[in-house]
Amino acid sequence: MAKKLWKGNKAMAEAAIQAGCRYYFGYPITPQNEVPEYLSARMREVGGVFKQAESELASINMVYGAAAAGGRAMTSSSGLGIALMQEGIAHMCATQTPCVVLNVGRGGPGLGTIMASQQDYFQATRGGGPGDYYCFAYAPWNLQEACDLIQLAFEKADEYRMVSHVLVDATLGAMMESADIKENTANTENKDKKDWAVDAFAGRKDDDHRKIVGFWNDPPEAVAFNRDVLKAKYDIAKEKEVMVDVRNCEDADVVIVAYGTTARIALNAMKIAEENGIKVGMVRPITLWPFPYEAVRENTKNAKGILVAEMALGQLTDDVKIAVGPDANIQHYGEDALGGVMPSPRAIYGMIEKIAKEG
Repeated sequence: MAKKLWKGNKAMAEAAIQAGCRYYFGYPITPQNEVPEYLSARMREVGGVFKQAESELASINMVYGAAAAGGRAMTSSSGLGIALMQEGIAHMCATQTPCVVLNVGRGGPGLGTIMASQQDYFQATRGGGPGDYYCFAYAPWNLQEACDLIQLAFEKADEYRMVSHVLVDATLGAMMESADIKENTANTENKDKKDWAVDAFAGRKDDDHRKIVGFWNDPPEAVAFNRDVLKAKYDIAKEKEVMVDVRNCEDADVVIVAYGTTARIALNAMKIAEENGIKVGMVRPITLWPFPYEAVRENTKNAKGILVAEMALGQLTDDVKIAVGPDANIQHYGEDALGGVMPSPRAIYGMIEKIAKEG
């Protein structure tokens, strides 16, 4: 597709179509309502299925059913709605049923606000439902990357038989920006290899039907599945699927760790710092899970200090602390950027200056 100007939510919806998504089930919630609005028309054009369900719980279970039969399926919501989907997401993780969940983030907790936030970090990276499981969590910082990562999310969901979250915030969903959406990216070869999909009536004998199982009465079976199946593939993903953007960290006085819209704003703070003779680098996690612990550790070890910038009270900061240990000089910017208040480049620069002088 040629590059053109898109509304964020609509571009991400079209990226899903081009990734082969043919099943969408969702329930309206601000600030992502243009996603289902757009797909309600586009799914009909491409021979897909669109359903506005009666609730978020119904939505995710419809996604579950379509994905279990081998289709590429997705839903979209904000953190409030995804909280209501956690039962279904946990079941999909237990049965290794892939799908994509687009989270256009708004402020919380609870009903919160309808404005931009990054307060769903824990929800995406720490499961959110019962049991030991992980989901891929992608965090783009512009519309082009958002479209690319949605398409990658479908591929990796199928490859690993996992749920893939794509986290943007209300700013990216609402903004107008140019993007070149890749066409027809569905990996049909991988789709044809879904030998686990439920299609018992596809010409096989009645005693040769497939089952998707997510419950074990036998304790040794439960241990073996969690350890030898789920943990094994999570370990592979941690080794192979980390994505990170590292900039100017070689001799930086201060290294910023930020993702999404906040990282984009932090670039302006870095320019102000450069004008004032302070060397600043950035480590931008593109995958929030698996998290780039090694990249954070290696690219911050020679800095005077680390500034974690996020539109949250310290969720990203917890992963940075895991990466660098308790003795590192970590400062946090976020308390003034909650529930719709956008980060200020000048305020971030003020933190940079403080670390550079005191570090």
